Order: sequence, then C-alpha cells, then structure tokens
Amino acid sequence: MTTSTAVSPAAPATEARGATIIPFPPRKPAAATPIDDRLTVSLANLTAALAEQRAAVTAWQTVLRELKTTTAGLHDSLQKYDASLGRLGDGVSAVRDRALALEHWADTMVAAHS
Repeated sequence: MTTSTAVSPAAPATEARGATIIPFPPRKPAAATPIDDRLTVSLANLTAALAEQRAAVTAWQTVLRELKTTTAGLHDSLQKYDASLGRLGDGVSAVRDRALALEHWADTMVAAHS
C-alpha cells in the first residue's frame, strides 16, 4: 500500500516529494493442517520403505554373488565328473573289445576242435 503526500506549488523547497512505503505485517506461520501431517507421515513411511528396499537389494546382490561362486564350483565338479566318466567309458570300451576278441578266439578254438 502506498500513500502519497500532496505538495502544493507554494510549498517550501525542503518538503519531501513522492510516496511513503508502508511494509506489510509479517505473516504468521501457518498451523499444520491434517493434510500436512498425513503427507509428513507418508514421506517418512516412504523413506523407511526405500531404506528397507536398499537393504533387501544389497542382501539379494550378496546372495547372487554367493550363487555365482557356488555354480562355478558346481561347474568345476561337473567337468571333473565328465572327465572321469569319459575315462571310465574308454576303459569299458577297451574291456568290451577284449571280451569280443576272446569270444571270437573261443569260437575259433571250439570250431577247430569240433
């Protein structure tokens, strides 16, 4: 709000010209409304939920690293098992070949003595 002071043309030269500024009174802080309280509680709950989620994601990442280590160990064990089965298969094939050779020799001997 402004007020002006009227100056007459016959006024002395020392009199002020212009407007006087009157400041507004300072506003009182608004009282918290129920919606403000609800928003504050909701924000606090959201912050807590995000902290829990961060902890859960961190735990999940830890478990995934452990799973990676475990599956790597399982892979190594399966590779060793596969190699062992390969050697066993080779040994069984050699024994089978020897058994067939002996069977053929036996059939030849029986046929020769019959």
